[in-house]
Amino acid sequence: MHKPRAMVFALLAVLVAVPAVAQDQGPQAPRPNVLVIMADDLGFADLSCYGGDIRTLNLDLLAEDGQQYTQFYTPGRGESSRASLLTGYYRDQLGATRPEWVQTLPQRLKDAGYRSYHSGKWGLERWFLKPISTAGFDRSYHLADTEQHHWPGEHYLDGQRLEAVERGEDYNATKATTDFMIDFLQEHNERHKDQPFFAYLSLTAPHHPLQADADEINDFVEDFADGWDARRARIFVKQRQMGLIDSDLARLEPRIDAPGSTADVMRQLGPGEVDRAVRWFELTDEQQRFQAEKMRIYAAMVTRMDREVGRLVSQLRRMRVYNNTLILFMSDSGAGAEIVIGEAGHDPDAAPGSGDTYLCLGPGWASSSNTPFRRHKMTAYEGGIAVPMIAHWRRNLEDEGELHHDVGHVIDIVPTIMKLAGLEQSNVDGVPALPGVSLTPVLTGDGKHPERELYFNQSGNRALRLGHWKIVAQNNERAWSMYDMRDGRAEEDSVSRRYPEKFLEMTMRWERFNKDYQEDAQR
Repeated sequence: MHKPRAMVFALLAVLVAVPAVAQDQGPQAPRPNVLVIMADDLGFADLSCYGGDIRTLNLDLLAEDGQQYTQFYTPGRGESSRASLLTGYYRDQLGATRPEWVQTLPQRLKDAGYRSYHSGKWGLERWFLKPISTAGFDRSYHLADTEQHHWPGEHYLDGQRLEAVERGEDYNATKATTDFMIDFLQEHNERHKDQPFFAYLSLTAPHHPLQADADEINDFVEDFADGWDARRARIFVKQRQMGLIDSDLARLEPRIDAPGSTADVMRQLGPGEVDRAVRWFELTDEQQRFQAEKMRIYAAMVTRMDREVGRLVSQLRRMRVYNNTLILFMSDSGAGAEIVIGEAGHDPDAAPGSGDTYLCLGPGWASSSNTPFRRHKMTAYEGGIAVPMIAHWRRNLEDEGELHHDVGHVIDIVPTIMKLAGLEQSNVDGVPALPGVSLTPVLTGDGKHPERELYFNQSGNRALRLGHWKIVAQNNERAWSMYDMRDGRAEEDSVSRRYPEKFLEMTMRWERFNKDYQEDAQR
Protein backbone atom coordinates (compact mmCIF):
# COMPACT_ATOMS: atom_id res chain seq x y z
CA MET A 1 0.00 0.00 0.00
CA HIS A 2 1.71 3.22 -1.17
CA LYS A 3 1.14 6.45 0.67
CA PRO A 4 1.15 9.90 -0.97
CA ARG A 5 4.75 10.89 -1.60
CA ALA A 6 4.54 14.55 -2.61
CA MET A 7 4.02 15.99 0.85
CA VAL A 8 6.58 13.63 2.37
CA PHE A 9 9.33 14.66 -0.02
CA ALA A 10 8.45 18.34 0.38
CA LEU A 11 8.95 18.06 4.12
CA LEU A 12 12.13 15.99 3.95
CA ALA A 13 14.66 18.83 4.14
CA VAL A 14 12.92 20.46 7.07
CA LEU A 15 12.30 17.34 9.09
CA VAL A 16 15.60 15.53 8.93
CA ALA A 17 18.00 18.19 7.65
CA VAL A 18 19.33 15.96 4.88
CA PRO A 19 22.72 17.08 3.59
CA ALA A 20 23.63 17.07 -0.06
CA VAL A 21 25.52 13.76 0.14
CA ALA A 22 22.38 11.65 0.36
CA GLN A 23 23.65 8.78 -1.75
CA ASP A 24 26.32 6.39 -0.52
CA GLN A 25 29.50 6.41 -2.50
CA GLY A 26 32.34 3.96 -2.93
CA PRO A 27 32.20 0.19 -3.35
CA GLN A 28 29.18 -1.73 -2.19
CA ALA A 29 29.51 -2.95 1.39
CA PRO A 30 29.23 -6.75 1.63
CA ARG A 31 27.37 -6.58 4.94
CA PRO A 32 24.88 -3.96 6.10
CA ASN A 33 25.19 -1.74 9.11
CA VAL A 34 22.28 -2.17 11.50
CA LEU A 35 20.47 0.44 13.59
CA VAL A 36 17.81 -0.87 15.98
CA ILE A 37 15.61 1.69 17.75
CA MET A 38 13.34 0.39 20.50
CA ALA A 39 10.75 2.70 22.04
CA ASP A 40 9.39 2.05 25.52
CA ASP A 41 5.65 1.35 25.93
CA LEU A 42 4.70 2.95 22.61
CA GLY A 43 1.26 1.78 21.51
CA PHE A 44 0.45 0.13 18.20
CA ALA A 45 -1.56 3.20 17.14
CA ASP A 46 0.66 6.02 18.40
CA LEU A 47 2.56 6.67 15.15
CA SER A 48 0.75 8.54 12.39
CA CYS A 49 1.83 5.87 9.89
CA TYR A 50 -0.15 3.41 12.05
CA GLY A 51 -3.26 5.57 12.01
CA GLY A 52 -2.37 7.67 15.04
CA ASP A 53 -3.08 11.36 15.55
CA ILE A 54 0.39 12.27 16.87
CA ARG A 55 2.59 13.69 14.11
CA THR A 56 5.57 11.36 13.56
CA LEU A 57 6.77 12.50 10.17
CA ASN A 58 10.33 11.15 10.34
CA LEU A 59 9.09 7.66 11.14
CA ASP A 60 6.47 8.08 8.43
CA LEU A 61 9.33 8.71 5.99
CA LEU A 62 10.99 5.45 6.99
CA ALA A 63 7.69 3.63 6.57
CA GLU A 64 7.09 5.31 3.21
CA ASP A 65 10.41 4.02 1.87
CA GLY A 66 10.44 0.84 3.92
CA GLN A 67 8.14 -1.86 5.21
CA GLN A 68 5.46 -1.68 7.89
CA TYR A 69 4.51 -4.78 9.85
CA THR A 70 0.98 -5.13 11.14
CA GLN A 71 1.40 -8.39 13.08
CA PHE A 72 4.72 -7.99 14.89
CA TYR A 73 4.96 -9.11 18.50
CA THR A 74 7.04 -8.72 21.64
CA PRO A 75 6.69 -10.45 25.04
CA GLY A 76 4.71 -7.45 26.30
CA ARG A 77 7.19 -6.05 28.83
CA GLY A 78 10.40 -4.06 28.41
CA GLU A 79 12.84 -6.31 30.24
CA SER A 80 11.68 -9.42 28.41
CA SER A 81 11.57 -7.69 25.02
CA ARG A 82 15.06 -6.30 25.37
CA ALA A 83 16.38 -9.69 26.48
CA SER A 84 14.86 -11.34 23.41
CA LEU A 85 16.13 -8.57 21.14
CA LEU A 86 19.74 -8.99 22.24
CA THR A 87 19.84 -12.79 22.65
CA GLY A 88 17.23 -14.19 20.26
CA TYR A 89 15.73 -16.29 23.05
CA TYR A 90 12.51 -16.13 25.03
CA ARG A 91 12.88 -14.79 28.55
CA ASP A 92 11.83 -18.16 30.00
CA GLN A 93 14.84 -19.76 28.32
CA LEU A 94 17.14 -17.32 30.10
CA GLY A 95 15.87 -18.08 33.60
CA ALA A 96 16.47 -15.97 36.69
CA THR A 97 20.18 -15.58 35.92
CA ARG A 98 22.20 -15.92 32.75
CA PRO A 99 22.86 -19.49 31.57
CA GLU A 100 26.49 -20.02 30.54
CA TRP A 101 25.55 -20.85 26.95
CA VAL A 102 23.85 -17.50 26.19
CA GLN A 103 25.56 -15.10 23.81
CA THR A 104 24.39 -11.61 22.97
CA LEU A 105 24.06 -10.32 19.43
CA PRO A 106 27.09 -7.98 19.80
CA GLN A 107 29.18 -10.94 20.99
CA ARG A 108 28.11 -12.96 17.96
CA LEU A 109 28.72 -10.07 15.57
CA LYS A 110 32.34 -9.68 16.65
CA ASP A 111 33.08 -12.81 14.60
CA ALA A 112 31.84 -10.92 11.53
CA GLY A 113 33.95 -7.84 12.24
CA TYR A 114 31.16 -5.64 13.59
CA ARG A 115 31.54 -2.96 16.23
CA SER A 116 28.54 -2.45 18.51
CA TYR A 117 27.15 0.62 20.24
CA HIS A 118 24.43 1.05 22.88
CA SER A 119 22.73 4.16 24.17
CA GLY A 120 19.80 4.49 26.56
CA LYS A 121 17.89 2.08 28.74
CA TRP A 122 19.44 -1.25 29.68
CA GLY A 123 17.25 -3.14 32.15
CA LEU A 124 19.03 -6.49 31.70
CA GLU A 125 21.15 -6.49 34.87
CA ARG A 126 19.96 -9.92 35.99
CA TRP A 127 21.54 -11.48 32.89
CA PHE A 128 24.11 -8.95 31.64
CA LEU A 129 25.23 -6.58 34.34
CA LYS A 130 26.98 -4.08 32.07
CA PRO A 131 26.54 -3.39 28.35
CA ILE A 132 30.27 -3.46 27.60
CA SER A 133 31.98 -5.99 29.86
CA THR A 134 29.24 -8.63 29.93
CA ALA A 135 27.20 -7.98 26.76
CA GLY A 136 29.87 -7.21 24.18
CA PHE A 137 29.23 -3.57 23.23
CA ASP A 138 32.24 -1.42 22.32
CA ARG A 139 30.75 1.88 23.54
CA SER A 140 27.76 2.49 25.78
CA TYR A 141 25.78 5.30 27.36
CA HIS A 142 23.74 3.56 30.06
CA LEU A 143 20.82 5.58 31.44
CA ALA A 144 20.18 3.66 34.65
CA ASP A 145 17.77 6.13 36.25
CA THR A 146 14.64 5.62 34.17
CA GLU A 147 12.49 7.36 36.79
CA GLN A 148 13.50 10.74 35.37
CA HIS A 149 13.43 12.10 31.81
CA HIS A 150 14.75 15.50 32.95
CA TRP A 151 17.28 15.04 35.76
CA PRO A 152 18.54 11.43 36.04
CA GLY A 153 20.67 10.65 39.05
CA GLU A 154 22.43 7.57 37.72
CA HIS A 155 23.97 7.16 34.27
CA TYR A 156 27.21 5.75 32.88
CA LEU A 157 29.49 6.30 29.92
CA ASP A 158 31.47 3.20 28.99
CA GLY A 159 30.90 1.79 32.47
CA GLN A 160 32.10 4.91 34.31
CA ARG A 161 29.49 6.68 36.40
CA LEU A 162 28.74 10.23 35.34
CA GLU A 163 27.71 13.04 37.66
CA ALA A 164 24.00 13.28 38.33
CA VAL A 165 22.14 15.80 36.21
CA GLU A 166 21.38 18.76 38.46
CA ARG A 167 17.78 19.77 39.01
CA GLY A 168 16.79 22.50 36.61
CA GLU A 169 19.47 21.61 34.08
CA ASP A 170 18.43 21.52 30.43
CA TYR A 171 18.43 17.74 29.89
CA ASN A 172 16.02 15.58 27.92
CA ALA A 173 16.60 11.82 28.12
CA THR A 174 15.50 11.14 24.55
CA LYS A 175 17.75 13.84 23.14
CA ALA A 176 20.69 12.88 25.38
CA THR A 177 20.63 9.21 24.43
CA THR A 178 20.50 10.18 20.77
CA ASP A 179 23.37 12.65 21.26
CA PHE A 180 25.57 9.89 22.65
CA MET A 181 24.66 7.52 19.83
CA ILE A 182 25.51 10.18 17.25
CA ASP A 183 28.86 10.70 19.01
CA PHE A 184 29.55 6.97 18.83
CA LEU A 185 28.70 6.87 15.13
CA GLN A 186 30.87 9.90 14.40
CA GLU A 187 33.77 8.21 16.17
CA HIS A 188 33.09 5.02 14.22
CA ASN A 189 33.23 6.95 10.98
CA GLU A 190 36.55 8.52 11.95
CA ARG A 191 38.33 5.47 13.39
CA HIS A 192 36.58 2.31 12.20
CA LYS A 193 35.12 3.23 8.84
CA ASP A 194 36.21 -0.10 7.33
CA GLN A 195 34.06 -2.08 9.79
CA PRO A 196 30.26 -2.46 9.82
CA PHE A 197 28.39 -1.45 12.96
CA PHE A 198 25.44 -2.56 15.06
CA ALA A 199 23.83 0.38 16.88
CA TYR A 200 21.14 -0.08 19.51
CA LEU A 201 19.22 3.02 20.62
CA SER A 202 17.13 1.96 23.62
CA LEU A 203 14.72 4.79 24.39
CA THR A 204 12.97 5.44 27.70
CA ALA A 205 10.14 7.35 25.99
CA PRO A 206 7.20 7.40 26.14
CA HIS A 207 7.29 5.25 29.31
CA HIS A 208 6.14 6.92 32.52
CA PRO A 209 6.79 9.29 34.19
CA LEU A 210 5.18 11.54 31.60
CA GLN A 211 7.75 14.32 31.36
CA ALA A 212 8.54 16.59 28.42
CA ASP A 213 9.86 20.06 27.65
CA ALA A 214 7.27 22.76 28.29
CA ASP A 215 7.45 24.28 24.81
CA GLU A 216 6.82 20.87 23.24
CA ILE A 217 3.82 20.24 25.49
CA ASN A 218 2.43 23.61 24.43
CA ASP A 219 2.41 22.43 20.82
CA PHE A 220 -0.63 20.32 21.79
CA VAL A 221 -2.43 22.89 23.91
CA GLU A 222 -5.73 22.46 22.04
CA ASP A 223 -5.51 18.71 21.47
CA PHE A 224 -7.17 15.67 23.08
CA ALA A 225 -9.91 17.61 24.85
CA ASP A 226 -12.50 15.36 23.21
CA GLY A 227 -11.17 12.34 25.13
CA TRP A 228 -10.06 8.79 24.59
CA ASP A 229 -13.37 7.55 23.16
CA ALA A 230 -13.18 10.04 20.30
CA ARG A 231 -9.48 9.34 19.80
CA ARG A 232 -10.06 5.60 19.53
CA ALA A 233 -12.85 6.09 17.00
CA ARG A 234 -10.73 8.51 14.95
CA ILE A 235 -7.74 6.18 14.84
CA PHE A 236 -9.84 3.11 14.13
CA VAL A 237 -11.45 4.67 11.06
CA LYS A 238 -8.07 5.73 9.71
CA GLN A 239 -6.53 2.31 10.34
CA ARG A 240 -9.30 0.65 8.35
CA GLN A 241 -8.89 3.14 5.52
CA MET A 242 -5.13 2.55 5.42
CA GLY A 243 -5.54 -1.24 5.33
CA LEU A 244 -3.59 -1.68 8.56
CA ILE A 245 -6.19 -3.86 10.20
CA ASP A 246 -9.28 -5.86 9.33
CA SER A 247 -10.82 -6.10 12.76
CA ASP A 248 -13.52 -4.81 15.03
CA LEU A 249 -12.70 -2.26 17.70
CA ALA A 250 -12.29 -3.92 21.09
CA ARG A 251 -14.61 -2.66 23.79
CA LEU A 252 -13.28 -0.72 26.77
CA GLU A 253 -13.12 -2.68 30.02
CA PRO A 254 -14.00 -0.22 32.79
CA ARG A 255 -14.10 -2.88 35.51
CA ILE A 256 -10.33 -3.47 35.35
CA ASP A 257 -8.23 -1.33 37.71
CA ALA A 258 -5.03 0.28 36.49
CA PRO A 259 -1.99 -1.81 37.51
CA GLY A 260 -0.24 -0.30 40.51
CA SER A 261 -3.01 2.07 41.49
CA THR A 262 -3.66 2.21 45.23
CA ALA A 263 -5.72 4.48 47.43
CA ASP A 264 -2.54 6.30 48.49
CA VAL A 265 -1.36 6.81 44.90
CA MET A 266 -4.76 8.13 43.85
CA ARG A 267 -4.84 10.47 46.84
CA GLN A 268 -1.42 11.93 45.94
CA LEU A 269 -2.38 12.42 42.29
CA GLY A 270 -5.58 14.21 43.23
CA PRO A 271 -9.21 14.21 42.06
CA GLY A 272 -8.29 14.55 38.39
CA GLU A 273 -6.80 11.06 38.16
CA VAL A 274 -8.87 8.14 36.83
CA ASP A 275 -7.77 4.53 37.28
CA ARG A 276 -10.31 2.86 34.97
CA ALA A 277 -11.16 3.09 31.28
CA VAL A 278 -14.66 4.49 31.77
CA ARG A 279 -16.44 6.45 29.05
CA TRP A 280 -15.17 9.99 28.66
CA PHE A 281 -18.57 11.59 29.31
CA GLU A 282 -18.62 9.94 32.76
CA LEU A 283 -15.65 12.04 33.91
CA THR A 284 -15.97 15.31 35.77
CA ASP A 285 -14.76 18.52 34.12
CA GLU A 286 -11.70 18.46 36.38
CA GLN A 287 -10.91 14.87 35.41
CA GLN A 288 -11.27 15.66 31.73
CA ARG A 289 -8.88 18.61 32.00
CA PHE A 290 -6.33 16.58 33.94
CA GLN A 291 -6.52 13.59 31.59
CA ALA A 292 -6.22 15.75 28.45
CA GLU A 293 -3.10 17.38 29.92
CA LYS A 294 -1.51 13.96 30.49
CA MET A 295 -2.12 12.98 26.89
CA ARG A 296 -0.53 16.23 25.67
CA ILE A 297 2.63 15.40 27.60
CA TYR A 298 2.65 11.89 26.15
CA ALA A 299 2.23 13.27 22.63
CA ALA A 300 5.14 15.67 23.22
CA MET A 301 7.31 12.71 24.24
CA VAL A 302 6.38 10.82 21.07
CA THR A 303 7.10 13.79 18.79
CA ARG A 304 10.46 14.35 20.51
CA MET A 305 11.28 10.69 19.89
CA ASP A 306 10.37 11.11 16.22
CA ARG A 307 12.55 14.20 15.93
CA GLU A 308 15.53 12.31 17.34
CA VAL A 309 14.99 9.50 14.84
CA GLY A 310 15.28 12.15 12.14
CA ARG A 311 18.60 13.33 13.59
CA LEU A 312 19.95 9.79 13.54
CA VAL A 313 18.92 9.34 9.92
CA SER A 314 20.70 12.59 9.06
CA GLN A 315 23.84 11.28 10.76
CA LEU A 316 23.75 8.12 8.65
CA ARG A 317 23.44 10.26 5.53
CA ARG A 318 26.39 12.41 6.56
CA MET A 319 28.45 9.24 7.01
CA ARG A 320 27.27 8.06 3.56
CA VAL A 321 26.12 4.75 5.01
CA TYR A 322 22.37 5.42 4.89
CA ASN A 323 21.76 3.23 1.83
CA ASN A 324 23.43 0.20 3.35
CA THR A 325 22.07 0.51 6.89
CA LEU A 326 19.17 -1.67 7.94
CA ILE A 327 17.02 0.45 10.27
CA LEU A 328 14.55 -1.38 12.50
CA PHE A 329 12.15 0.62 14.67
CA MET A 330 9.78 -1.05 17.14
CA SER A 331 8.25 -0.73 20.59
CA ASP A 332 9.00 -3.10 23.46
CA SER A 333 5.30 -3.51 24.32
CA GLY A 334 1.91 -1.98 23.91
CA ALA A 335 1.06 1.22 25.80
CA GLY A 336 0.99 0.81 29.58
CA ALA A 337 -2.09 1.33 31.75
CA GLU A 338 -0.25 1.65 35.07
CA ILE A 339 -0.89 4.42 37.55
CA VAL A 340 2.04 4.56 39.94
CA ILE A 341 4.36 7.07 41.58
CA GLY A 342 8.11 6.47 41.48
CA GLU A 343 10.59 6.85 44.31
CA ALA A 344 11.23 10.52 43.47
CA GLY A 345 7.61 11.26 44.30
CA HIS A 346 5.05 13.60 42.76
CA ASP A 347 4.49 17.28 43.47
CA PRO A 348 0.87 18.10 42.59
CA ASP A 349 1.66 21.82 42.60
CA ALA A 350 4.44 21.54 40.00
CA ALA A 351 3.83 22.07 36.30
CA PRO A 352 2.56 18.83 34.72
CA GLY A 353 5.32 17.18 32.71
CA SER A 354 8.13 18.76 34.73
CA GLY A 355 10.78 16.75 36.57
CA ASP A 356 8.93 17.26 39.86
CA THR A 357 5.86 15.35 38.66
CA TYR A 358 5.18 11.66 38.18
CA LEU A 359 2.21 10.98 35.92
CA CYS A 360 1.23 7.88 33.96
CA LEU A 361 -0.84 7.38 30.85
CA GLY A 362 -3.49 5.25 32.56
CA PRO A 363 -5.97 2.73 31.11
CA GLY A 364 -8.18 5.14 29.16
CA TRP A 365 -5.48 6.71 27.02
CA ALA A 366 -3.54 3.44 26.83
CA SER A 367 -6.61 1.83 25.29
CA SER A 368 -6.64 4.53 22.61
CA SER A 369 -2.91 4.13 21.98
CA ASN A 370 -3.44 0.39 21.48
CA THR A 371 -6.35 0.82 19.05
CA PRO A 372 -8.01 -1.41 17.89
CA PHE A 373 -6.77 -4.02 20.34
CA ARG A 374 -7.82 -5.21 23.76
CA ARG A 375 -6.00 -4.31 26.98
CA HIS A 376 -2.47 -3.14 27.59
CA LYS A 377 1.18 -3.83 28.33
CA MET A 378 1.89 -6.86 30.57
CA THR A 379 -1.10 -8.78 29.21
CA ALA A 380 -0.92 -11.35 26.42
CA TYR A 381 -3.86 -9.81 24.59
CA GLU A 382 -3.03 -7.98 21.37
CA GLY A 383 -2.95 -4.62 23.15
CA GLY A 384 -0.04 -5.82 25.26
CA ILE A 385 2.07 -7.67 22.69
CA ALA A 386 1.29 -6.31 19.20
CA VAL A 387 3.58 -3.36 18.40
CA PRO A 388 4.53 -1.11 15.47
CA MET A 389 7.58 -2.31 13.54
CA ILE A 390 9.20 -0.51 10.62
CA ALA A 391 12.06 -1.90 8.53
CA HIS A 392 14.06 0.36 6.22
CA TRP A 393 17.05 -0.64 4.07
CA ARG A 394 17.44 1.50 0.97
CA ARG A 395 19.98 -0.71 -0.80
CA ASN A 396 18.22 -4.06 -0.60
CA LEU A 397 14.67 -3.68 0.69
CA GLU A 398 11.84 -4.84 -1.54
CA ASP A 399 8.19 -3.74 -1.55
CA GLU A 400 8.94 -0.22 -0.36
CA GLY A 401 5.95 1.46 1.25
CA GLU A 402 4.09 -1.82 1.61
CA LEU A 403 2.19 -3.17 4.58
CA HIS A 404 3.32 -6.65 5.62
CA HIS A 405 0.80 -8.82 7.42
CA ASP A 406 3.26 -11.66 8.02
CA VAL A 407 3.51 -12.67 11.68
CA GLY A 408 6.86 -11.72 13.23
CA HIS A 409 8.38 -11.50 16.70
CA VAL A 410 11.32 -9.76 18.36
CA ILE A 411 13.03 -13.18 18.68
CA ASP A 412 13.43 -12.98 14.88
CA ILE A 413 15.81 -10.01 15.04
CA VAL A 414 18.94 -11.96 16.06
CA PRO A 415 18.66 -14.63 13.32
CA THR A 416 17.87 -11.88 10.79
CA ILE A 417 20.96 -9.83 11.59
CA MET A 418 23.14 -12.92 11.82
CA LYS A 419 21.99 -13.97 8.37
CA LEU A 420 22.75 -10.56 6.90
CA ALA A 421 26.16 -10.52 8.61
CA GLY A 422 27.04 -13.89 7.07
CA LEU A 423 26.98 -15.78 10.37
CA GLU A 424 25.62 -19.31 10.55
CA GLN A 425 23.70 -20.67 13.51
CA SER A 426 25.99 -23.39 14.84
CA ASN A 427 24.66 -26.58 16.38
CA VAL A 428 26.55 -26.89 19.64
CA ASP A 429 25.72 -29.52 22.24
CA GLY A 430 23.94 -28.02 25.19
CA VAL A 431 23.02 -24.81 23.36
CA PRO A 432 19.34 -24.50 22.38
CA ALA A 433 18.59 -23.54 18.81
CA LEU A 434 17.33 -20.00 18.35
CA PRO A 435 13.51 -20.11 18.39
CA GLY A 436 13.13 -17.25 15.90
CA VAL A 437 13.35 -17.19 12.12
CA SER A 438 15.11 -14.76 9.82
CA LEU A 439 13.05 -11.94 8.35
CA THR A 440 15.36 -11.70 5.33
CA PRO A 441 12.93 -13.42 2.89
CA VAL A 442 10.40 -10.68 3.61
CA LEU A 443 12.98 -7.90 3.65
CA THR A 444 14.39 -8.88 0.28
CA GLY A 445 11.14 -10.03 -1.30
CA ASP A 446 12.28 -13.65 -1.69
CA GLY A 447 9.51 -15.25 0.34
CA LYS A 448 7.24 -15.16 3.37
CA HIS A 449 7.67 -15.99 7.02
CA PRO A 450 7.17 -19.68 7.74
CA GLU A 451 4.22 -20.55 9.93
CA ARG A 452 5.41 -21.37 13.44
CA GLU A 453 4.31 -21.08 17.05
CA LEU A 454 4.89 -17.90 19.03
CA TYR A 455 5.00 -18.38 22.79
CA PHE A 456 4.11 -15.77 25.43
CA ASN A 457 4.48 -15.96 29.19
CA GLN A 458 4.84 -12.78 31.20
CA SER A 459 4.00 -12.75 34.91
CA GLY A 460 1.51 -15.51 34.33
CA ASN A 461 -0.12 -13.78 31.34
CA ARG A 462 0.06 -16.51 28.72
CA ALA A 463 -0.61 -16.97 25.01
CA LEU A 464 0.30 -19.04 21.97
CA ARG A 465 -0.10 -17.90 18.38
CA LEU A 466 -0.05 -20.45 15.54
CA GLY A 467 -1.21 -19.29 12.13
CA HIS A 468 -4.60 -17.69 12.60
CA TRP A 469 -5.21 -19.39 15.96
CA LYS A 470 -4.41 -17.83 19.32
CA ILE A 471 -5.04 -18.91 22.90
CA VAL A 472 -4.84 -16.44 25.81
CA ALA A 473 -5.06 -16.63 29.60
CA GLN A 474 -4.60 -14.00 32.30
CA ASN A 475 -2.53 -14.55 35.43
CA ASN A 476 -5.67 -14.54 37.55
CA GLU A 477 -7.53 -16.87 35.20
CA ARG A 478 -6.84 -20.58 35.01
CA ALA A 479 -9.01 -21.04 31.94
CA TRP A 480 -7.78 -20.40 28.41
CA SER A 481 -9.72 -18.66 25.66
CA MET A 482 -9.12 -19.28 21.96
CA TYR A 483 -9.59 -16.81 19.13
CA ASP A 484 -9.57 -17.07 15.36
CA MET A 485 -7.53 -14.11 14.12
CA ARG A 486 -9.31 -14.34 10.74
CA ASP A 487 -12.39 -13.02 12.55
CA GLY A 488 -10.41 -10.00 13.74
CA ARG A 489 -8.00 -9.26 16.58
CA ALA A 490 -10.38 -7.74 19.13
CA GLU A 491 -10.29 -11.05 21.09
CA GLU A 492 -13.79 -10.84 22.49
CA ASP A 493 -15.55 -13.92 21.09
CA SER A 494 -13.84 -17.13 22.15
CA VAL A 495 -14.13 -20.07 19.77
CA SER A 496 -12.84 -22.67 22.25
CA ARG A 497 -16.09 -24.65 22.28
CA ARG A 498 -16.52 -24.42 18.53
CA TYR A 499 -13.14 -26.05 17.85
CA PRO A 500 -12.45 -28.30 20.88
CA GLU A 501 -9.76 -30.39 19.18
CA LYS A 502 -7.78 -27.36 18.04
CA PHE A 503 -8.23 -25.80 21.46
CA LEU A 504 -6.80 -28.90 23.17
CA GLU A 505 -3.92 -29.02 20.69
CA MET A 506 -3.03 -25.37 21.31
CA THR A 507 -3.09 -25.63 25.10
CA MET A 508 -0.95 -28.77 25.00
CA ARG A 509 1.53 -27.04 22.69
CA TRP A 510 1.87 -24.16 25.13
CA GLU A 511 2.49 -26.56 28.02
CA ARG A 512 5.14 -28.38 25.99
CA PHE A 513 6.95 -25.17 25.10
CA ASN A 514 6.76 -23.95 28.66
CA LYS A 515 8.35 -27.17 29.92
CA ASP A 516 11.07 -27.15 27.25
CA TYR A 517 11.97 -23.51 27.86
CA GLN A 518 12.15 -23.98 31.61
CA GLU A 519 14.57 -26.84 30.99
CA ASP A 520 16.67 -24.65 28.70
CA ALA A 521 17.14 -22.20 31.57
CA GLN A 522 18.59 -25.01 33.71
CA ARG A 523 21.21 -26.14 31.18
